Amino acid sequence: MAIERVAVLGSGSWGTAFAKVIADSGPEVVLWARRQGVASEITETRVNSGYLPGISLPANLTATSDPAKALDGADAVVLAVPSQTLRVNLSAWRELLPPDATLVSLSKGVELGTLKRMSEVIREVAGVDESQVAVVSGPNLAKEIAVEQPTATVIACTDHDRAVDLQHACSNSYFRPYTNTDVVGCELGGACKNVIALACGMAAGMGYGDNTMASIITRGLAETARLGAALGADPLTFAGLAGLGDLVATCASPLSRNRSFGERLGRGDTLAQAQEAAHGQVAEGVKSCSSIRELAHAHGVDMPITEGVHQVCHDGLSVRELGAALLGRDRKHERQ
Repeated sequence: MAIERVAVLGSGSWGTAFAKVIADSGPEVVLWARRQGVASEITETRVNSGYLPGISLPANLTATSDPAKALDGADAVVLAVPSQTLRVNLSAWRELLPPDATLVSLSKGVELGTLKRMSEVIREVAGVDESQVAVVSGPNLAKEIAVEQPTATVIACTDHDRAVDLQHACSNSYFRPYTNTDVVGCELGGACKNVIALACGMAAGMGYGDNTMASIITRGLAETARLGAALGADPLTFAGLAGLGDLVATCASPLSRNRSFGERLGRGDTLAQAQEAAHGQVAEGVKSCSSIRELAHAHGVDMPITEGVHQVCHDGLSVRELGAALLGRDRKHERQ
């Protein structure tokens, strides 16, 4: 089915950047913004100055603060809200969703309490089959995409044909999507990389260099893959764009909110001070580290970096104590 009209619900940096990607690929796009002022600015000036200042948005991208207007006639609905608010937002939109539309998750996380992945939350709240839900994951830093720097991504859906339809709807000269049917692996890669990026940021804040970063990234990928294996993911997914690709970008880039947040913690800031420096925003990994930790415990999976990040963010462990704990663990084979 050709995708000709897309609703993007969420006008933050990534939602706006992905809306631009789709519009630049041809379909008509309506972007929903919570605040009318943001919607008016986008429609009237072609700019979202609060999140992507200086970026000119395409003429076939309009905005509204009315979710019914955004969703009317949409062939695909892109959900671009924080992972821990997805359930409450989607519950409010449920009756407005076009019945056959493909529901696309940009959110990366594991829900606190239920320990559900975002596609599982969507299926439960919207009452749709898993074949109707897709996820997007990869090395997709919004600001780089907004200025049209080349990147690739993965569109994962158990229905390969739906993934291909979405692939066509967001392919252009700077954005190259690949398809995959491993939704579990793509979602876990996207959720866990935020936690590992916090750890990399902490190490950078302490003044450590590339050897330390490479070690955290590699061991972080190993524990992510262990969790994926326990949940039935394809191991090869973690060597791809939604695994290693997203992990490297998020752990290494100063544009990464999780990396930057962790760096402040590594310099000695409290969680509250780091949040204040981030203009009141909490990095996704600060919340997801707790739900991913619980998910790992439930499946008997050892995730020491995730465990340590949780303890720093929520149990009062110092960053220096975390480093000592990780280096002092029992020695073992690399593949354990």
